[in-house]
Amino acid sequence: MHQKLTAKMGKFLKIAFFFVVGILLIWWSMHQIPDQEWDKFKIALKHSKFWIIVPVFFILGLSHLLRALRWRLIMEPLGYKPGVWNTFLAVLIGYLANLAIPRLGEVLKCTLLAKYEKVPAEKIVGTIVAERAFDVISLGIVFLLALGLQFNVIEAGWHQLQAQAGSQDAHTTAHPNYLLIIGSICIVIILVGFFIFKHKLQNTLSKIKLIIKGIWEGVISATKLKKHNLFFFYSFGIWFMYLFATYIGLYGTEGTASSFATAISCLAYASIGMIITPGGIGAYAYFMAKVLELNGIDYTLGLANGTLQWFSQFLIVLVLGGLSLILLPIINRQKN
Repeated sequence: MHQKLTAKMGKFLKIAFFFVVGILLIWWSMHQIPDQEWDKFKIALKHSKFWIIVPVFFILGLSHLLRALRWRLIMEPLGYKPGVWNTFLAVLIGYLANLAIPRLGEVLKCTLLAKYEKVPAEKIVGTIVAERAFDVISLGIVFLLALGLQFNVIEAGWHQLQAQAGSQDAHTTAHPNYLLIIGSICIVIILVGFFIFKHKLQNTLSKIKLIIKGIWEGVISATKLKKHNLFFFYSFGIWFMYLFATYIGLYGTEGTASSFATAISCLAYASIGMIITPGGIGAYAYFMAKVLELNGIDYTLGLANGTLQWFSQFLIVLVLGGLSLILLPIINRQKN
């Protein structure tokens, strides 16, 4: 009973933590806008080209369809070939669930296929690991492209970060009490966390090993696919659609239109933002703004564009996910 309660508390605190991180990043993003720049931010959003959501809607919709087709392909070696519509709608509902609780969508889409396609959920959970493994590899390739195409920009950003850290160190040294308070709070949090999640901490290393093993097995599973070329086509298509949507989105606000190389860097860092907070709340727009700032675009305008692009993606998931929730049982009722 105590273990179950601790596990539930752990899950709740984990979700709450990521939401708090997102909210703090929103506050931090806004805090960096000088008082005299607020009007510029509001005007940039007010005069945004909201019609740009329409092409982005179809581009991202196509990327989700390609993801569903790739997932079906990964399931084939297991002897399962669920319907395209059911797989597509399950993927969209999964994205919708992830907005609320991170990774809930991965479990939910397996459960939905198990219900409507009679595919054992426990058998296809491994295919999710394979999918995520290739997403990690794909994101790594995007980062390498960004590094190759914008090395000088990223290097300048690194030097800027070091300079900010140096000035922060000087500020902290000048205020030792500030350092003492922060250090004390960190120690308390670590001690409380240790006593609450002691049993989880003991398994951390084994979990990391399992994750690495799962990623490796996911990579190896692709070698068992009969249609390798189709698999790589779907994978390329998914990430190209992400890139194309980001590139078009840069034209959504005045003064933020940029090159494909800049769009690649935006995609790389904004993807990290989508990972660290639920639905990318706060983090997506902030990372977009910082990348655009390094490319010579005003931070305030970059944040406005990042906010617009995040809102577009949020709206698309909300609309398509909501429609999928309605359509999935209707389509399967007609089958029966």
